[in-house]
Amino acid sequence: MLKRFCLLLLVSGAIACSSSKNTTSTPSLNTLTKAEKKDGWKLLFDGTTKAGWHIFNNRTDGSAWKVEDGALYYDPAARGPKGEGSGELITTDSFENFHLKVEWKLTEGGNSGIIFLAREDLKYKYAYITGPEMQIIDNDKHPDAKNIKHRAGDLYDFITATPENVRPIGEWNQVEIVLNKGKLDLYQNGAKIVSTTMWDDNWAAMKAQSKFKNTPDFSAFHKGHIVLQDHGNKVFFRNIKVKEL
Repeated sequence: MLKRFCLLLLVSGAIACSSSKNTTSTPSLNTLTKAEKKDGWKLLFDGTTKAGWHIFNNRTDGSAWKVEDGALYYDPAARGPKGEGSGELITTDSFENFHLKVEWKLTEGGNSGIIFLAREDLKYKYAYITGPEMQIIDNDKHPDAKNIKHRAGDLYDFITATPENVRPIGEWNQVEIVLNKGKLDLYQNGAKIVSTTMWDDNWAAMKAQSKFKNTPDFSAFHKGHIVLQDHGNKVFFRNIKVKEL
């Protein structure tokens, strides 16, 4: 009887230790570690509210953008018949040289994007005509993904992401945008997938071959806002953080 009791204690202790390890190894959502805070990282999404964000040019109240289970997401079902509640979600703050980290996931057939260096001004109808975009899309089910420069991770309409390492629909993808004095690098799920330099002759040549060739203010600004695109599809974001360089 004593041996059985001791064995039960050992098993219970092992389970408790295992449970404790699993709990401590799971990273907290929408938080910063002490090391990140010391290194200058700041949260752009607190996990519970839309503080620090608004709709581009305040066109609507943004009610179709919601927060649930630690994720910020666009709900097309909440969009009014005339677009009420919808629109591109833009940061209050603007950034020049920065390192941005974001996690995103899509529902089937979805499309969205992360726009940066966007200029907010009433003369612009949409943010995407002012700032470059890291594409978010269902490569298999959305028709726009047939364009080789419109696939997940691409520098939209400029550069194809290599390798193409987007995860299956419904899974979270980890992406990063690093811009420092014109040097631009995009990362997806741990791999560098795009590397270029903005505003040089090669950039001008790429723009001249893109859909933005007749959009003079596209990528013209060296400082601007970060934007989460409303493309009419359900898309989720979390762990949005930035470090100014």
